[in-house]
Amino acid sequence: MHRRRVPKMFWDYCESGSYTEQTFGDNSSDFARIRLRQRVARDLTGRTTETVMMGRAVSMPVALSPVGSCGMQSADGEIKAARAAEAFGVPFTLSTFSICSIEDIAAHTSAPFWFQLYVMQDEDFVDGLIERARKARCDALVLTLDLQILGQRHKDIKNGMTAPPRWTPGNLLDMALHPAWSLGMARTKRHSFGNVVGHAKGVTSLRDILHWSNKNYDPQLDWGKVRKLRDKWGGKMILKGILDAEDARMALDVGADAILVSNHGGRQLDGALSTIRSLPAVVRAVGDQAEVYLDGGIRSGQDVLKALAMGAKSTFIGRSYLYGLGAMGQAGVTRALEVIQKEMDITLALCGVQKAREFTREHILVPEGFEGRWE
Repeated sequence: MHRRRVPKMFWDYCESGSYTEQTFGDNSSDFARIRLRQRVARDLTGRTTETVMMGRAVSMPVALSPVGSCGMQSADGEIKAARAAEAFGVPFTLSTFSICSIEDIAAHTSAPFWFQLYVMQDEDFVDGLIERARKARCDALVLTLDLQILGQRHKDIKNGMTAPPRWTPGNLLDMALHPAWSLGMARTKRHSFGNVVGHAKGVTSLRDILHWSNKNYDPQLDWGKVRKLRDKWGGKMILKGILDAEDARMALDVGADAILVSNHGGRQLDGALSTIRSLPAVVRAVGDQAEVYLDGGIRSGQDVLKALAMGAKSTFIGRSYLYGLGAMGQAGVTRALEVIQKEMDITLALCGVQKAREFTREHILVPEGFEGRWE
């Protein structure tokens, strides 16, 4: 339904990776290579998917990932997703390049949320974002490390998916063929990047975004800068975009509270390992010094449990909730979360496990040679 309701350029933006899309595909297909261990004649009462993330009790080990331009999948999309997450009892993470602003989310929710930060060369802008996130009661900063340069995504180039989008006759016709989406966009005032326009130097409209962002990604981002941002924020910090055990150890050195194993949904380095194959090496490197999460490829509650069994403390989902958002708005995000939780519950029962946090390596079968061994 998502694909039917959303114009092609925005569907493709969601459902695509960089270059050949090998890593994009591996992220989800590698989960299917892991098998579950069925157990019988077990006490199945008292099952729960509840756990804790960053000191917060959550209804299941799932957080909503930061997704750029989420508000183009459905009008005011970030607000709808944040509300659904709050009601369901899972964390929501707002992207720097969201359509709705930090202040929009704070005004429409009551629970603390997380903010994802891209490091830009404009230090005043970055400092401003950190201060705005602090004022908006964000209780964790998710610092993305794998976007010092933008990966090439062929579908976006073909569709003219830029900022602003290229209004070709084909794109205009496609939008006309999606009247419900178009009507929703016509009814909202949020069509730009709310965290950037009017806040970054020289960015007064959507037309300024592309030039500004292309010259402002920080190619000199290093661990020293990460440490300075950690100190500047002063609160809990999750470092996102780590696939390598050595990088995980560096993350610990700069004081990460949690590490998010992620390859940007296969949208950056095509040919990189999937996140589920990268996860065990990072877990071994980190030990009990920080929480390790996984983002990328999760399409079901079974995938969540497989990630836990491979060592993750919890998971993040992006596309899985976007499908619901694009199809049904806030109700669709809620439905996606319900489906994942139901799949987790049934899988726990059939594997003879009562608590999601007790689902471990003994409950799965992993193919020989599956794990990445870069360490």
